[in-house]
Amino acid sequence: MIGLLARWLGLAVLCLIAACGENPPAPPPGGGPALWRVEGKGVDGWLFGTIHILPGGVEWRTGPIGEAIGRADRLVLESAGIQDQAGTLAQFERMGRSPGLPLLETRVPAGDKAALEEIVGNGGTNTQTLSAYKDWAAAMLLSAAAQQALHVSQDHGVEPALIAIFGKAGKPISGLETVERQFRAFDTLPPDAQRRLLVDTVREAKEMRRLYDHILNAWIRGDLATLARDGRLGETPDPVVEQAVLVDRNRDWVKSVETLKGRPFIAVGAGHLAGKDNLVDLLRAGGYRVTRMQ
Repeated sequence: MIGLLARWLGLAVLCLIAACGENPPAPPPGGGPALWRVEGKGVDGWLFGTIHILPGGVEWRTGPIGEAIGRADRLVLESAGIQDQAGTLAQFERMGRSPGLPLLETRVPAGDKAALEEIVGNGGTNTQTLSAYKDWAAAMLLSAAAQQALHVSQDHGVEPALIAIFGKAGKPISGLETVERQFRAFDTLPPDAQRRLLVDTVREAKEMRRLYDHILNAWIRGDLATLARDGRLGETPDPVVEQAVLVDRNRDWVKSVETLKGRPFIAVGAGHLAGKDNLVDLLRAGGYRVTRMQ
């Protein structure tokens, strides 16, 4: 389950902090992160699979990516609201908090309480503070706290770099969905699915470094098969959560793409481009020609 969170989390307020050793990975000769050409219905653009969190020094901008960025007339992210950190935080607080919730330590099995205390202690927070959040929101904050304990850099994700490039060029930046829609995918989960997400996050927190290393190295090579597989390390993913967080959003994004014209550079998390009902397959089914370029 934590693999699903790792593939999804990327909003500025919830940035995971990842480690990959002293030598960041580099694209292989003639390859790199997955990039497609998308054509049809008035669109002649690109689809790029990003990774939201990166250590410093990762050179991901290959020749084909740079050329696509230069030719594109706009940037389309998962959510345009990613630029508004204060607004994102406010939205998370509005949707993630709820009065009268039980203490966080009572929401996990007795055998997992020690792991919970370790996460919050190493992450510089406490269970009393997190008790104000619904299970899905507490799971996200615990995931972030577990990563903070690694004490490494953050703010090197692909999206901030793309925003800077397109902003400097004076090209418009938009999104396929709103920040509210992103959080709603979790907020509308059934209570038992939210509780499983919370418990699995506690149980798998120690696997985050290994999971991220797998995902980062697969991403830089454009290895979608490994991304699909390693995004599911640990517990078997809950189909209810996967449907809401990945599949349903992918289907909504196809509708958003259908409103685009011109030469958009569409950048979404690479986890949405691998596995069941991924965005590439759905766009093809919707009548677009989608051709792998890198």
